[in-house]
Amino acid sequence: MTTRPTYTAPLSHVTAPTRFVTANGIRYAYRRFGAETGTPLVFLQHFRGGMDHWDPAVTDGLAANRPVILFNNTGVASSGGQTPNTVEAQADDAAAFIHALGLTRVDILGFSIGGYVAQALTLRHRELVRRLVLAGTKPRAGDDTDRHPDATDVATRHEVLALEDFRLLFFEPTPTSQAAGERFWERRHQRTTDVDPPTSKQTMQAQTAAIVDWKLPHGEPFAELRTITQPTLVVNGRRDVMVPTINSYHLAQHIPGAQLIVYPDAGHASLFQYPELFVADVGRFLDRPVAFS
Repeated sequence: MTTRPTYTAPLSHVTAPTRFVTANGIRYAYRRFGAETGTPLVFLQHFRGGMDHWDPAVTDGLAANRPVILFNNTGVASSGGQTPNTVEAQADDAAAFIHALGLTRVDILGFSIGGYVAQALTLRHRELVRRLVLAGTKPRAGDDTDRHPDATDVATRHEVLALEDFRLLFFEPTPTSQAAGERFWERRHQRTTDVDPPTSKQTMQAQTAAIVDWKLPHGEPFAELRTITQPTLVVNGRRDVMVPTINSYHLAQHIPGAQLIVYPDAGHASLFQYPELFVADVGRFLDRPVAFS
């Protein structure tokens, strides 16, 4: 009698278990899924966001051809420790987490404040980063001129942000963009077991302090960007009211090997409004032997 092998479905955004690894005394929560081989893609999340705030259409889409790693940095949601109050310290913690997994070379995708951390990580731990994706983010000492006057209040006034908050902060006020925001909201809540707790007040305050510090130049503005040698893809929506879109142009103009994509009728979370297009653009950038060939 022949016994048929048991089929095990591949892990996904919804099914990947939360695992833990310790680095420098901090217990980091993470999830890994996707392809078994290839350069791992590490995701760095937005203000107050945890692993469950990513869009499954993005994470699963990119996981089709590479290992994907989501994690909560120090003090965030299900990870231990106290969130540090500078971007540089958060970047060092991210590097410690990556090393704790035994990885020596990764691709990085940073969204919003995660993009600040991604830049600092690349500058401070250059040997770790192969390619860099920066979405809805800005360089140190960037331009906040067109930031929505209520953005900070909306982003901090509730323990858990509601759909209405995300629709204002992440999407354009057009019917098409707002409808895309609702679809994102539905996808984001597909995971119903083994979910993250909300981020703490301490994390919110520390990340706020880090954002304030990131507004201050360290020497000549944008000079550090010119030393980033990794191929870089910069992505944003036409009108980002959280991190004004002009900053994406600054990144693309000053990072020597950068390409800029601006999606129409989209805001801060253009990657969640156009997940299939974003996955195709990022996948092409990451997979080609020469990034922009």
